[in-house]
Amino acid sequence: MAGGGNAIRGSRVGAGPMGEAERGEAAPRKAVTYFCSHEHRSVIQFSVEAAVPDSWDCPKCGLPASLDAENPPPAPKIEPYKTHLAYVKERRSDEEAEVILDEAIQLLRSRRKSGDVIF
Repeated sequence: MAGGGNAIRGSRVGAGPMGEAERGEAAPRKAVTYFCSHEHRSVIQFSVEAAVPDSWDCPKCGLPASLDAENPPPAPKIEPYKTHLAYVKERRSDEEAEVILDEAIQLLRSRRKSGDVIF
């Protein structure tokens, strides 16, 4: 094959004419517009047969968006990280903690006196 050339030279797998004829007809779609609190407007395409959700995450900022342009959903309130100790302090006062600690110490001392092995 001297000087012949290769018919698929420069092609890659899947290369070829792209178009509706090869892939078939696209499903009928409808455009739905969502609005977030940062005033972003996002147009999302859905199938005509699909149920349209009331809310959608904004693709620009990630905040929740709704169908109502006048009243977009507010940004979610982000709680700061709390340690286990912070949660315990919310449930118990210092006085309650002292009582519980004293009860635990008395129990340990009584078990040690009776000869229990405590690790």
